[in-house]
Amino acid sequence: MKTAQPNILLVMADQLAVPTLPFHGHPLVKTPHLSALAQRGVVFDSAYCNFPICAPSRVSMLSGRLPHSIGAYDNASEFASATPTMAHYLRHAGYRTILCGKMHFIGADQLHGFDERLTTDIYPADFAWTPDWRKGPGFRPTGVSMRPVLEAGPCVRSMQIDYDDEVEYKGAQCLYDLARAPRDQPFFLTVSYTHPHPPFVAPQRFWDLYREDDIDAPRVPPIPYDELDEHSQWLYVAHAQDLYSVSEAQVRRARHAYYGMVSYVDEKIGRILNVLEETGLQDNTVVVFCGDHGEMLGERGMWFKQCFFESSVRVPLIVSMPKRFAPARVAAHVSLVDLLPTLRDLAHDGQPPPAVGPLHGHSLLGLLQGETAPERCVVSEYSSEGVMAPSRMVRVGPWKYILTHGLAPLLFNLESDPDELHNLAGHSAHAATEQSLHARLVQDWDPPTVHAQILASQQERLFLAEVASQSATNPNWAYQPFVDESQRFIRGSGAAGPTTVKARARYPFVEPVQPDLKK
Repeated sequence: MKTAQPNILLVMADQLAVPTLPFHGHPLVKTPHLSALAQRGVVFDSAYCNFPICAPSRVSMLSGRLPHSIGAYDNASEFASATPTMAHYLRHAGYRTILCGKMHFIGADQLHGFDERLTTDIYPADFAWTPDWRKGPGFRPTGVSMRPVLEAGPCVRSMQIDYDDEVEYKGAQCLYDLARAPRDQPFFLTVSYTHPHPPFVAPQRFWDLYREDDIDAPRVPPIPYDELDEHSQWLYVAHAQDLYSVSEAQVRRARHAYYGMVSYVDEKIGRILNVLEETGLQDNTVVVFCGDHGEMLGERGMWFKQCFFESSVRVPLIVSMPKRFAPARVAAHVSLVDLLPTLRDLAHDGQPPPAVGPLHGHSLLGLLQGETAPERCVVSEYSSEGVMAPSRMVRVGPWKYILTHGLAPLLFNLESDPDELHNLAGHSAHAATEQSLHARLVQDWDPPTVHAQILASQQERLFLAEVASQSATNPNWAYQPFVDESQRFIRGSGAAGPTTVKARARYPFVEPVQPDLKK
């Protein structure tokens, strides 16, 4: 017998490094709400993003397609309206789809299948952040540098705190409204925070959760510039590490702030999960928690993301619905493109879902139900600012193979070398493995072709950005939310009086007391 479609709550954090989470082994960082979710959910221990920077990672996740296949090259690539997303699939299945918080859409379409958005975005929606590979890795359209590390510390307020406070409020209010609405339509609600994305500043209360002397140093110390692979050398320049000196004390202070930011966003996530529970929605809601990419946090002397080392490309991923999925840990490699086919399967509950275009992800439903899977392959790509050529990563079994167009490949065995310090590419003992992984990497990705496509796209968008900057009527695609208060509060002299309107807004609903007609 067909069961009721579950509600789906997708909660996201931005730039959350897996190694900093206690349920992935960190002994110091405090995340009581996420840790509780991990205890009652299915934790994917080897989950990856498909592009280690914000916008292309999210576009890929939403579409279930690898970034370069849909022209998602960087943080200023337009997300085409003709690309179906998980929101489209879920709307087709009868869901009400709502977005609250960051998603970093570029272009005129700021919904991409969502029925409504509750907040604006925190970053620009135009072509202003387009990279220019002709200018080398030192070209910084976003102004990235080591300043966030050097200026780390506690704060009273920040732009990101302003934003995430609003996301928390709007997300919680939305759940209250959904709980009070007629239960005739399942919902897909995405609540997406911008913490713990740098700058490294935390509210004093969360800074004070940690003692400075307890903050651990990076596991891998800084690697001298001359010993870095060329991709990492590009990022060294791109992040202005050649212009700033960073002391051990400043590294410790930045990590201190980051831990506070992780605890801060954990509390925000806990608020949403608590509302889900107190409204009774938890029993029929699948909760998915993930990040969009990681954060190097000083490992190897590197910061931010934009590379395929584990701290940058791995993401947290938890799926929880205790009445349906038993708590478990899954070791199989998975990635964010797997979420669309998974949610589509959950929404259709065993019925054949629509087939609309290619999907590069594979449903996680079997893994969620405790089934074992054949060896899975994960692919991630990079081509945004900080580099001068497209890159791709393939992860299979213990192996990670990385190719940046024009550079020597990297090959790591993460079982014997979890810190990725020994490049095995070119070693005769691993020639067969390298050849097999290279064949998989290029079977649907031609480096020279992709490189030329990206250069052409950059030039077009840089031209359009220049024209827009010279015009008083340049397009502003940033989403401006409209708040309809006509039904929430008391208005006019409608048929229902104030007492009845207030009673209808009460949750749980209480039947109105009828007058005693005997009096």
